[in-house]
Amino acid sequence: MKRERLERLLVDSGEASVAALAALRRGGPYVVWDGATSAESLARAYGRRLLHTRRRGIETTDLERAVELLGRHQQPVRLGQVRTADGSWTFMLFLTHDGSRLIACTGVRRTQV
Repeated sequence: MKRERLERLLVDSGEASVAALAALRRGGPYVVWDGATSAESLARAYGRRLLHTRRRGIETTDLERAVELLGRHQQPVRLGQVRTADGSWTFMLFLTHDGSRLIACTGVRRTQV
């Protein structure tokens, strides 16, 4: 997927997508993978991540919202990722299977190693 198209999908879709869009516009790396997976399985997996990040005090943005939206979505989901140029944040993008619409976006602050 071209960067410009992804930028259009991220406009006006919540706090995480605004931050992902800013990262993308500042030259952050991105990928949109081929294929799709079940929204239900993603909702379960990211629900576990939500609990994990809360227990560990890891900063996230829109993770709870993403879990909720994935739980309501009935179609397969295509995944994408945007990272800030400095690697401090990673944003996961959940797109419709054909990549035409953003379902949800969430971000997690990466811990320093």
